[in-house]
Amino acid sequence: MGVQVQRRLFTVEEYHRMAEAGILSEDDRVELIEGELVAMSPIGSRHAGVVDRLNHLFSRYAGEGIIVRVQNPLRLSAHSEPQPDVALLRYRPDFYASAHPGPEDVLLVVEVAETSADYDRSLKIPLYARHGIPEAWLVDLLEERIEIYRHPSPQGYRSLHIAHRGETVSPALIPPLTVAVDEVLG
Repeated sequence: MGVQVQRRLFTVEEYHRMAEAGILSEDDRVELIEGELVAMSPIGSRHAGVVDRLNHLFSRYAGEGIIVRVQNPLRLSAHSEPQPDVALLRYRPDFYASAHPGPEDVLLVVEVAETSADYDRSLKIPLYARHGIPEAWLVDLLEERIEIYRHPSPQGYRSLHIAHRGETVSPALIPPLTVAVDEVLG
């Protein structure tokens, strides 16, 4: 006789209570994706350098109208609170201190992948599309390219452009912000 295994999915509130109770610490590299706690890959030095470079490049442009958020949560639903490497958010005077930003606050999310490109491409990018994030970039360090996903739908993004070294890229909602792929990849 086989045993039927039933998975227990968590809500964002339960996820936060686990942290408050000390079950999860600030040092635990996990995020909540569709109700499941997912261990995040360790951050290598190249990955960290690209995230810092993106923060620098985006912050130069951002000014007062945009908040650059690095490796902090986005509340997408009652069961998903990912932590993209970089997010460009609509400006809010409290800098989202009263609540994590939701999909309506996001202009762009960026995932940087050194070893996690397949995971990001198959799970996180479609998650962002399902929740209406207008644009997502996947900086694939092994392939040395930026995948630009636009036009979200419940089935995923309807548009993909791959930018290589020698090209420049701009977020659709912030066209004056232009960065060179070479600058991002280093």
